[in-house]
Amino acid sequence: MARRSLVSVSAFAAVTAALALAATLPAAGQAPSTAKTNGAAAKAYAPPRTPDGQPDLSGYWTNSTLTPLERPKGVTKEFYTQQDLDQIAAEVKRAAARETGSARDVHYDNEQFGLEKGQTTVVKNLRTSLIVDPPDGRIPPQIPEAVKRNAAIAAARKLRGAQFDKVQNMSYSNRCIIMTGNAPPMLDAGYLSNYQIIQSPGYVTILMERMHDARIIPLDGRPFPPSNVRTWRGMSRGRWEGNTLVVETRNSNGRVQEAAVGPNGPINGATEDLRVTERFTRTDAGSMSYRFTLEDEKTWARPWTAEMPFVKMDSEGPFFEHACHEGNRAPTNMLGVARYQEKVAAEAAKKKSSN
Repeated sequence: MARRSLVSVSAFAAVTAALALAATLPAAGQAPSTAKTNGAAAKAYAPPRTPDGQPDLSGYWTNSTLTPLERPKGVTKEFYTQQDLDQIAAEVKRAAARETGSARDVHYDNEQFGLEKGQTTVVKNLRTSLIVDPPDGRIPPQIPEAVKRNAAIAAARKLRGAQFDKVQNMSYSNRCIIMTGNAPPMLDAGYLSNYQIIQSPGYVTILMERMHDARIIPLDGRPFPPSNVRTWRGMSRGRWEGNTLVVETRNSNGRVQEAAVGPNGPINGATEDLRVTERFTRTDAGSMSYRFTLEDEKTWARPWTAEMPFVKMDSEGPFFEHACHEGNRAPTNMLGVARYQEKVAAEAAKKKSSN
């Protein structure tokens, strides 16, 4: 397993509550953000070069953030002020203090699994959402055909039974097949949101601490494979546009969308036609702009784009093995509890009928 953390999962519930609080904050004047100035900074900053002349993106990076992907309902401004964020942070601290020692806190603490926000760098961002297009900061609506298709998929899933009826019904992440933050787009995973970029002639490799997966991205202009060749994370092809690494990903198997961000996540419901375009640009010695666009004409009314900063964390490397499969007791424990609850319920029903 990876390094231990100091903050429990209850802090994430506190973060969620605090972001909901932000929707009620007064609409103060907009403040500039790192993301908004990234364009000018990228032009001014001359990144170091690798031995073969590529802009050097190598090293350890994190995208751990408290900024939500979508703008909270009721928030109409693009940026928070620092005063807004101070108020949010204070509420997070108060909520975390209330949760400490609770049953939830004792039962499930991310310090069992790896490095999270309490020990790693949290990327500061004044944006009210990571989504920068559409301007409302929210994911575009799904087209009617997609709504109908995904309703049918949800109905079929219900027919299979509850997720704890059998291991095949459980989520891909609980089964350690693939997890948040690994598939493009690379979103904050909650814990272990850490990446190592390794460059070699003709390739860029992105190693993820979570699930110790690796994306190997060729830069030689090779075509995408035929449509019958598909993988969980899709197939990526990269190229340089000035100092920006542009990576296009296609050929997903159509199942990773739910695995990547959960059944209610932002790309759940996308099809095999999903295309992701990522842009990596060093903006200074310790920062990198990460911008991605998602397109799927069978799912959304229009493409949508998000941007988030990555920051260097070389002092917190090297990565440790996540060992999700090796230490994964969740399916056994959850299925065992479900069977025990069924047994207790059956015994209670039998006792009631005999009285």
